[in-house]
Amino acid sequence: MAEGLIIIPTFNESENIEKLLRNVFSLQRIFSVLVVDDGSPDGTAEIVERLIPEYPKHLNLLKRSEKSGLGRAYIAAFEWALKRDYSFIFEMDADFSHNPNDLIRLYNCCAREGYDMAIGSRYITGVNVVNWPMSRVLLSWWASKYVQWVTGMNIKDTTAGFVCYRREVLEGLDLSRIRFVGYAFQIEMKYKAFLKGFKIKEIPVIFTDRTRGTSKMSKGIISEAIFGVLNMRFKKLLNRLAI
Repeated sequence: MAEGLIIIPTFNESENIEKLLRNVFSLQRIFSVLVVDDGSPDGTAEIVERLIPEYPKHLNLLKRSEKSGLGRAYIAAFEWALKRDYSFIFEMDADFSHNPNDLIRLYNCCAREGYDMAIGSRYITGVNVVNWPMSRVLLSWWASKYVQWVTGMNIKDTTAGFVCYRREVLEGLDLSRIRFVGYAFQIEMKYKAFLKGFKIKEIPVIFTDRTRGTSKMSKGIISEAIFGVLNMRFKKLLNRLAI
């Protein structure tokens, strides 16, 4: 078993998943991968199943019957991972917006530098985003500024989905009380890790928008993030936020 597990949630990522997995497994450091597929009708899970015999010790598939949100997929994967002996657990998108080569940098931040949580950050050294329209860059940047202001976290990319956790972080949080299912899930995980006092570091990465497949962003996801952050902050002020 590898020391690190990379969790990759998928829904309709048949155009990307095989290339991404082969890239991950070609890295100098050996990682295991858990693909969490939410019933993709495009055959994503079948592609992963076909590849498992090539990487029997390191490729795993968790099939879920329906698309119920990014947060629910990650919580199911975290619970799966914590039943095994992985020391470092990663979040990573399936669409190549996260460069697989940066996995080693996130790993080193936790394994060698002693941080509990490493975030692949788009905004720690300016704005490192490729192929996004300016409107989306501004929306994402202002969203992170808004979250910083409301929560008091000194994290510049609060919605980042490229993360390495020491297993102790996931063990230290009450995963059954993680409420958000969209991109607000990423904010909630960072905020609760921050409140628990875990050591967090942002690592600069270049985020490249997908060239294949379609984005999962929606107005509902944005609304959850805006109002969810306020809800968490109010609960914290009232000492009613479960972490």
